[in-house]
Amino acid sequence: MRGKSQKNLPPMLERYELKYTIPRELIEPVSDFASVYCSPDKYSLQTESGFYRVNNLYFDSPGYLFLRRRMEGAENRFNMRIRSYGDHPEMPYFLEIKQKIGNVVRKYRAPVTDREWYKVFTEPGAGFCEKNDASAEAKNRALFERSVFSYNASPKVLTQYVRKAWVSDVDDYARVTFDMDLRFMHETGYNLVPREEKMVSCDTEALFDPGCSVILELKCYTSQVPLWMIDLIRYFDLQRRSFSKYMTGVAEVFGLHRYDAASRVAMVNL
Repeated sequence: MRGKSQKNLPPMLERYELKYTIPRELIEPVSDFASVYCSPDKYSLQTESGFYRVNNLYFDSPGYLFLRRRMEGAENRFNMRIRSYGDHPEMPYFLEIKQKIGNVVRKYRAPVTDREWYKVFTEPGAGFCEKNDASAEAKNRALFERSVFSYNASPKVLTQYVRKAWVSDVDDYARVTFDMDLRFMHETGYNLVPREEKMVSCDTEALFDPGCSVILELKCYTSQVPLWMIDLIRYFDLQRRSFSKYMTGVAEVFGLHRYDAASRVAMVNL
């Protein structure tokens, strides 16, 4: 087992996120290509198939400001979510803010281990951070808390998908991820455990290219795209496109593209 795959993500990442949709038949060939330079991430190592579940609870303002800025293609936009892993999510959860400025994504991330983490948002006077904690993770927790109250943000949609991930052994930071079997549910509570009877499967015909139901993402530092990643793109003739899981989740849960053709076009092309 190679060591870099076990590294935790740093509290703040500035990276490129290159997205593609591919058929399931390409998962293994792309994985074989990536395996020369990468190892499975720590969650993939814990499952026999290499796939594991990712759950994201997305926040937005009462008027869905984050969603509207995404749909408008705003140059500077962000979203907020709390992430958990596994079929039966356990602590820690991870607070995440993803800000996109042009082609660059900044990701602020911090773990929470308190099972009553939600009280920070529901009970006056509660807070994440110890007064003397000056760590980057503490600052990210404070940023998340401050953003929730600044935008009056609250839970809107819980998303879930199955992921297989590779982490580079030859670069400071690079990842290859495959996401599939997207599901969503309307969620206004501080809950990260999907309820099977409420989950809605993604409408693949409306949102994916024909025959391509897997989201492939290539992620790396902005300082340099690894040459092997460029070779991978060329070898498989990958065509970059945009895909927002949060925006897709809102469309699926509230049925936007089922009833509004213009919304469907906007969801696919933005």
